[in-house]
Formats: sequence, structure tokens, C-alpha cells
Amino acid sequence: MTDSTQLQKKLAWSLLALRLGVFIVMFVWALDKFVNPSHTAAVFENFYGIGDLSATLAAVLGGLQIALCVAFVLGLWKTLTYGLIFVLHGVSTLSSMPSYFDAFNNLLFFAAWPMWAACFVLFYLRSYDRFTLFSKTEL
Repeated sequence: MTDSTQLQKKLAWSLLALRLGVFIVMFVWALDKFVNPSHTAAVFENFYGIGDLSATLAAVLGGLQIALCVAFVLGLWKTLTYGLIFVLHGVSTLSSMPSYFDAFNNLLFFAAWPMWAACFVLFYLRSYDRFTLFSKTEL
């Protein structure tokens, strides 16, 4: 096995690990829209300035997010799905900006930054992400 082949294999496994990690977070956030729609409404009001989000709309958004997450974790339509995950998480990260200024009372918000970096890496290196549902490349 050549050094290049070994590197491609390690890169593919690394990207798969990132994709699975990002999926877990995004999927649980999607499920939260069904399990606790009042939390979703509070998040939308506090961070996005959108008030009176109904449980029905939270469920619709959750369903769309679940569909996106499933396509993402399967590696389908990488430019679209990886790009949307990157943008959606970016909006979430940046909308929390006031929380970063009170850092020591909001430490968990800082976990969003390395995850956003992981989303960027997945989007940027998507052509090297070979362990997907319909991958035809063997490593």
C-alpha cells in the first residue's frame, strides 16, 4: 500500500468520524423539536427573534432537519447537504454571539465553534469523504 493510498484511507475514516459526530448533534437537535417544542420556541425567540413558534411548525422544521441529517450521514448530495449543515450550524453559532461575551456563564456555547470547524472541514474535503452510501471507490 502506497503512502498516498494510506493517507486517503486515513482521511476517509477521519471524515466519516467527523460526519458521524456532527450527525449525532444535529439529529438530537432535530428530535428536540418533537420532544420539547416549547424549548424550540424559546430558542427561536431568544436567538433568532422569531416569536410564537407553534408546536406544528417546530415539528415541520424537525422533520426537515431529520431528512437533512439522514441524507448528510449517508453522504448523499454532499455539496448540498454538507453545505446546508455548515450554514445552519454557522447561523446557530453566530446567533449566540452575546453569550460568548459572558463566557464564564456560557461555557457550553463555545462547543459550537469546533463543531462549526468540523462542518467546514467536511464541506471543504467532501470529495475525499469516501465512506458514503453509494461510494464506488474502494480504499
